[in-house]
Amino acid sequence: MTYDGSADSVIFREVQKFRQIWLMALLLVTTGITWYGAIDQLLYGRPFGSNPVSDKGMVAILIGMGIIFPLFMLSIRLVFVVRNSGLYVKFFPLHLSFKHYPFKDIISAEVVRYRPLRDYGGWGIRYGRNSKAYSVKGNKGLMLEFKNGKHLMLGSQQPDVLKMSIEQGRNRNSY
Repeated sequence: MTYDGSADSVIFREVQKFRQIWLMALLLVTTGITWYGAIDQLLYGRPFGSNPVSDKGMVAILIGMGIIFPLFMLSIRLVFVVRNSGLYVKFFPLHLSFKHYPFKDIISAEVVRYRPLRDYGGWGIRYGRNSKAYSVKGNKGLMLEFKNGKHLMLGSQQPDVLKMSIEQGRNRNSY
């Protein structure tokens, strides 16, 4: 976290992925059942289940649930980057580019403990009345308050460092 003097250098970067054991187990089971059913029906000619789909339907299910969905889940990542110009957030592959939050719009940053299911209804990108949350894992985060009265909760594995980085960037760009 050193300042190298460049115009928009990175002060802090955090990348998080969905890699919880329960989620990987669920993904493995659903993908495994999909592949088993597809192989059983398409290669061995044994209809899968008590009300089997057609072979074309099984191919579609295999492509969707056996290939695309697991690749999608494994590619998800939440990225926070604090630069001299502000905070940047990307939830790939849902966001292809970073969302920029300029320091001048941030009033406060507070390290918080939260309950993802109770407070936000789960993980991912969550919307509330005056708030938005980005969360992938854990129960720690940084609650930002903006000039427009809205709040943004960033689920982070390093909320103290994220807060310090935002404060460092705000101090460099005093408004």
